[in-house]
Amino acid sequence: MPIGGGFAKVPGETVEIGGNAFQIFPHNPRQWAARMPSDDDVVRFLRDVKKYELNPEYFMCHSGYLINIASTKDDVWKKSVELLELEMKICAKLGIKYLNIHPGSHLGAGEASGIEKITTALNIVFKKEKTVSILLENVVKKGGNIGYNYAQMRKIIEGCESSDRIGLTFDTCHGYDAGYDVTDPSGIQKLYGEIEREVGINRLKFIHLNDTKNVLGSQKDRHENIGNGNIGLEGFKVFLSNHTFSSIPLILETPGDNLEHAQDIAKVKEIYQSIVYDH
Repeated sequence: MPIGGGFAKVPGETVEIGGNAFQIFPHNPRQWAARMPSDDDVVRFLRDVKKYELNPEYFMCHSGYLINIASTKDDVWKKSVELLELEMKICAKLGIKYLNIHPGSHLGAGEASGIEKITTALNIVFKKEKTVSILLENVVKKGGNIGYNYAQMRKIIEGCESSDRIGLTFDTCHGYDAGYDVTDPSGIQKLYGEIEREVGINRLKFIHLNDTKNVLGSQKDRHENIGNGNIGLEGFKVFLSNHTFSSIPLILETPGDNLEHAQDIAKVKEIYQSIVYDH
């Protein structure tokens, strides 16, 4: 959801487009600059959360794009840790429990080095802000990315002193592009099995429900509107027929603004209705 007019607009606009869950950025995601929201903005945000009877368990913030806590560049890593801490404080002030991050890129230094940097960073920020949980989002295997499989997620979690405050977000576009076939029941069972075996399915808190412009295993990461990509309406119907994945809050990161998101939400609701009808 857009935050250009302040956080206070988010609850009402979410309901207007047919949603009951939302994701926001805590600041402009393409800048290092961030500041705490004003008291007035927070009061009005929290008032409308109550007014529209929204469940805070269905809200999350998404970390800024510049943050890379796996970086081997000391200046970038230090700025990333400082901004991540500030983002957690913004979340806490808004009463948002979850902050979603991409684990980061080791920039060629190797997986072990990147994971060590990530866990060091998370151990620092968890000591500074004690109420917000971090969600690790799956990514594609490109550019030294960490987090394209759940063995890597397990290594991050194992290295964290406050591992109980780490959850997961599964992104369908990233997953499909990374080789997880969410359009096929056996592929979904394989995904479920890997998550359960490596980190525990109970850590999965949100789904980023996105179609993809790319083919299975492309490792590219280009989002598409629901039903317009290679997952397609039938693929989402298969994916959401799985009770575990369909019972988790869904967040759209599809192209467009509120109007396009309203159309995507309507499509998702139609998919749910068709699943109930088939059964």
